Amino acid sequence: MHCDPTSADPINSFALVSYIPGRLGDFITRLRQDLVPGCVARSHVSILPPRSLNIDAQVAAEQIRKGLAPFSSFQLDMPRIRVFEQTSVIFCEIGIGREELFELHAAMNVNGLYFDEPFDYHPHVTLAQGLMPETLPAVYEKATRWWKDAPPSQVTIETVTFVQNSVENIWIDLEECELRGLAALPVG
Repeated sequence: MHCDPTSADPINSFALVSYIPGRLGDFITRLRQDLVPGCVARSHVSILPPRSLNIDAQVAAEQIRKGLAPFSSFQLDMPRIRVFEQTSVIFCEIGIGREELFELHAAMNVNGLYFDEPFDYHPHVTLAQGLMPETLPAVYEKATRWWKDAPPSQVTIETVTFVQNSVENIWIDLEECELRGLAALPVG
């Protein structure tokens, strides 16, 4: 879900995500690529799902930094795989960390970042989307087989990343912020 910003043509579609770190993140990224050949998205949980903005990206980034100030790092785990039947999306359910993600979403989906989302916010890690309904059972079964070999499903979420989509549907990392509690600062 990231690329060299100089090689993509950005569009007015932004999101706020936390990449899944470590071995688990790498495992989920490989799983996504196996379930949906050609998938280039890096494993992540969305805090603000994709949205257009009516403010400049720099203004949005400043709002994000200020909004993240009270938030500290937190534990997240993904105990099982589920399906959004309405949209044929296979995902990892969030157990521990679910409440923190709801709080982050509520704090961030305001002012210039506000978007009237088509679905209620549901913290999850997408494994496969854009599937034909008739292929869903086989892909789901494959995902559950893979998941049995997953590394431990608990990670620490320490950063969030403001991203922008491109014409090529490749997401560009604009700014990463650490969750420090009262001091969310850009990394690097």
